[in-house]
Amino acid sequence: MRIATGKLSEAFEPAPDLVLAFATRETLTEEEFVPALEKRFPEAVITGCSTAGQFLNDEIEDDEPLISTLHFEHSKVRTASTDMPDPGYSLEAGRTLGNKLNTADLVAVLVLSDGINCNGSALVEGIASELGDVTIFGGLAADQSNFEETVVLADGRVDTKRVVAVGFYGERLEVSTGSEGGWEIFGPERTITSAKANVLCELDGEPALELYSRYLGDRANDLPGSALLFPLAIRPPGAPPESAVVRTILGVDAEKSSMTFAGDIPKGWTAQLMRASFDALIDGAERAGTNLQSARPLMSGSGLCVAVSCVGRRLVLGQRADEEVEAVAELLNPMFKLIGFYSYGELAPGLSGRCELHNQTMTLTTLCET
Repeated sequence: MRIATGKLSEAFEPAPDLVLAFATRETLTEEEFVPALEKRFPEAVITGCSTAGQFLNDEIEDDEPLISTLHFEHSKVRTASTDMPDPGYSLEAGRTLGNKLNTADLVAVLVLSDGINCNGSALVEGIASELGDVTIFGGLAADQSNFEETVVLADGRVDTKRVVAVGFYGERLEVSTGSEGGWEIFGPERTITSAKANVLCELDGEPALELYSRYLGDRANDLPGSALLFPLAIRPPGAPPESAVVRTILGVDAEKSSMTFAGDIPKGWTAQLMRASFDALIDGAERAGTNLQSARPLMSGSGLCVAVSCVGRRLVLGQRADEEVEAVAELLNPMFKLIGFYSYGELAPGLSGRCELHNQTMTLTTLCET
């Protein structure tokens, strides 16, 4: 397995099997961007998405696109993509992708999805329903902290309302994952009394947006972006706090006083606000790397680590965002390359071992051949 990562101006493997490209929405939609990649890598599968910043090894890049090229000695890759007209189609989109990629030698699937018009938890549920125990990882595309429009690169096109999945095949491909947050719960427990799919309408019988805005104070004027600083932890009735999953707001409806999240908000579940400190988030990123090492103790040879972190983490960390990337890079085998991006949602296995939609989390996935 041969891997190269860097900026477009750098030298790369001339004939890779897979090219991953992470960049701003403006860069990806430039008329010549995709044709230039296809000319440079004519035989490769090329995919990617827009971001809220991309990172390479221990550095974060906002302006220049970053790419990774992968050439496999013993494994193969194949892609499938589909349109996703609205979040309600997410489950069916996931089933379509899983069905297209499912064969006996499938080991892992990388998913890159539109970050605005997607219900991430339904998307993952659809894919997993077709694939069973196959490792699923990836993230929802971003558009800085604007929440206006995100795009995905697939099949030579850059589109919004689209999702792509890359299947990795071969018995000699080894995959490991790790993820952690670093946020803490505060405030009273509340019950989700009215919700539909990923739209939250009421908490404890009160309009959700009104209640949330009271907590945000003056920051409520900057919704939905300011909500990244105060995500929501949700869990089934009676479940322990450590079982909670985190949800980030994608949009608000002032007329209905509702909030749209990146994944399902089940009625009857418990919800609490969350907040974080600089050190807690950096420690969380380091624990994700430690989890990765525990999953694959040897970490020998060369490989690629795909990291997906939440834009909310970057907004909290500010100028210290480099530290969470550095914390991960320092734990990797020096022969491993690290590439990743800041997202509107992270896809990775949770405590149950099944893939889940995460928010405000650093997720890591390593790929290598044995």
